[in-house]
Amino acid sequence: MLKVVIIGSGNVAQHLIKAFRNSAHAELMQVYARNPGKLSHIVPQELIVQKIEALAKAHIYIISVTDDAIEEVSSQLPFEGRLVVHTSGSMPLAQMDSKNRRGVFYPLQTFSKNKEVDFKNIPFCLESEKEEDYLTLEKLAKSISPLTYNISSQQRQALHVAAVFVNNFTNHLYSIGDDICHSNGIPFDILKPLILETADKIQSLSPTDAQTGPARRNDITTIQRHQDFIENPVQKEIYTLLTKSIQRRNG
Repeated sequence: MLKVVIIGSGNVAQHLIKAFRNSAHAELMQVYARNPGKLSHIVPQELIVQKIEALAKAHIYIISVTDDAIEEVSSQLPFEGRLVVHTSGSMPLAQMDSKNRRGVFYPLQTFSKNKEVDFKNIPFCLESEKEEDYLTLEKLAKSISPLTYNISSQQRQALHVAAVFVNNFTNHLYSIGDDICHSNGIPFDILKPLILETADKIQSLSPTDAQTGPARRNDITTIQRHQDFIENPVQKEIYTLLTKSIQRRNG
């Protein structure tokens, strides 16, 4: 059974803690957190340490902190030659201190503290410097998810940018749609079946083939009516930019 130590207490760290606590093939040995109160509801107090010097010996150490803190945390680890990985989608493997064997253990999903996730549906993007370490990371990932991919730092950067488009930017567009509905006395719930159908379509169609709407049809009259209706200048700019992008994509 693989023994794991998690360093961090944020969204990703908390979900990984829960997953490994419920895994039959991995043992959560310890969690390092500067603020133990953040974890008191999900892990016994005796498993939480506040001093990095008190880290137990384990097969894998998972650094799950903000991107800016990864390099500093990895350099502070009080040991050498052990397998240490981070969970960032954008930081290269080489960002960590080379005194330990380095790797990446990146779960490609959006995480919120109050929203449970099913790790069986979450892909893990893995990277390591040594083949034997990759096999260890793959074994650990498969203890909570069947979806594992060998992804280099450069590929992961591209994947993270793509994820920002399909997740973060899309969610921001939901917020804009919510604002427009609210301003006009319309419940946002009316749009939810459309949102679900749009997401479901790309399970069987490419995003380009699934594209519909006035920009796809080059319906200039409707586009102009929409632009005239939108009073918020930022919303108008976003609408115009996305319309042009769709028109270019579709000739």
